[in-house]
Amino acid sequence: MTTTLTFPVLLRLIDERSSAFRAAVASAPSLDVQVPTCPEWTLFDLAQHIGEGRRDWAATVAAGPAPAKSAAEGAPAAPREREAQPAWLAESTEQLVDALREAGPDRGCWTWWGASQSPQTCGAVARHQLQQIAVHTYDAQVTVGAPEPLPDEVALDGVEEFLSTCVATTSAWPHKPTAFDFHATEGHSWCLTVDGDGARCTRISAPGTTPVAAADEGTNAAGVSVRGTASELVLFVYDRIAADSLQIEGDAGLFDLLRAWDPEE
Repeated sequence: MTTTLTFPVLLRLIDERSSAFRAAVASAPSLDVQVPTCPEWTLFDLAQHIGEGRRDWAATVAAGPAPAKSAAEGAPAAPREREAQPAWLAESTEQLVDALREAGPDRGCWTWWGASQSPQTCGAVARHQLQQIAVHTYDAQVTVGAPEPLPDEVALDGVEEFLSTCVATTSAWPHKPTAFDFHATEGHSWCLTVDGDGARCTRISAPGTTPVAAADEGTNAAGVSVRGTASELVLFVYDRIAADSLQIEGDAGLFDLLRAWDPEE
């Protein structure tokens, strides 16, 4: 599925969320504090993941279509000195954004989501990178006690990006066919259908609006629906907030089955 955000907007938002991430890290009393939403990591580990990961993706984008993910060779290690962290993180983001801008949205690129609904293009990489930095910015903000909702335009694209990239697959759903409806209070809705043909995401009509022709056709009746702000939905699907933070109707246990599902590609 394609994003509703243009490629230049994706790059701008990656840069903006990266700046917010650096600000949160810089405000922490120590890089050794534990990240509550990623309990196996300290704030240094999170910063290292962001910096090294963006450099690796910059190398992967620059390599173009390839059989495997590329790695940034000879890149400086993540500095442990507080004073050196902001510049290193900023350079990591700059390398990624520059590589994406030079490649353009339509060029092929290695991705790990070959069996999903997302294309294997640099545009799809930019879309997923935005969600990665947005969610990890939230992680950093939680760590320093100042969590903020994801910006609306980031979150509204993030629900669909997660479903179509991280969940969609052609592997058969091993349980009774069903569907998951996601309703953002901002007026957007999506359906994830799971059955013997796999999992696929469609845009559907928000409750109380004019039905979307074709989008609702052929889907199973929703076994569970979840409603919240787009930011809450993104944080929920990434396991950052609990289910009781949202309004859930139907069989909430289906989410446990979805999280436990490990489809074979």
